[in-house]
Amino acid sequence: MSLTETPSHALPATLRLGAVHLTVADVDRSVAWYQRALGLRVHAHEPTTAELGDGVETTVVLHEDPQAQGAGRHAGLYHYALLYPSREELARAAMRLAATGTPIQGASDHGTHEAIYLPDADGNGIELAADRARDAWPTDLGYSRGPAPLDFEALLSSVEGEQPGERIGEGLRMGHLHLHVGDVEEGLRFYSDVLGFEVQANLGSAVFVSAGGYHHHLGFNVWKGEGVGAPPPHTVGLWHWTVQLPGDAEVAEVRARVEAAGLPTEPTDGGFVVRDPWQTAVAIVATSATS
Repeated sequence: MSLTETPSHALPATLRLGAVHLTVADVDRSVAWYQRALGLRVHAHEPTTAELGDGVETTVVLHEDPQAQGAGRHAGLYHYALLYPSREELARAAMRLAATGTPIQGASDHGTHEAIYLPDADGNGIELAADRARDAWPTDLGYSRGPAPLDFEALLSSVEGEQPGERIGEGLRMGHLHLHVGDVEEGLRFYSDVLGFEVQANLGSAVFVSAGGYHHHLGFNVWKGEGVGAPPPHTVGLWHWTVQLPGDAEVAEVRARVEAAGLPTEPTDGGFVVRDPWQTAVAIVATSATS
């Protein structure tokens, strides 16, 4: 098949993304940052790990490695996207960033969604996003024109007169991941041909894939350079990310394709972990195992 066709075994439209697991240098420092800057709620806090989210669903899991150094020129995390349930909740997040003096790196209107970009305390890239209604999405999902600047004035007007709350409300979910890879075509062979994501846009240096016609559950790019390799040990960044499928049967279908491709797997609760050609780990699990 060509690299831009729908794979013969597409992932189900009911796919969801689960928690992103991150390597950080100091878990206590990171928890404090996520509470202050984003208002996340602490679901669990152990000496070297922590689980954060909206009080209902965990979206970020932190793993401490005191030897971890900042990311360099290699494959791995570009950013992960926290998806807010409404535009108003994204506006409240923007108010919190302003009130706490948290620096951002940029902000865009993608047509399908509005987004604010910033690093966490270790430099892990984060996108704060809110989707527009699907019937308002551009026919090309906005990829042909590129993003417009985010209209902060219009965004903040949706919660005019409010003050940012101390903690986030319910409804926060993992929206998408964006990765650095060493080769776009090799990334397509793994993420589309083997795992079953459908290509929504191939921009040459970056590809966006999803299930069920979503604008993207995953992006991957070669912006760190063609041919970059896996991150070295003790590097801040992505521990693993999570794809949730409806049940065991769907997990077994993906596992069969992975094994047919000759790729090794590791067991995990409710499914398995497989690594892309640059050793970025993705857990494929049944949704029932995460509830």
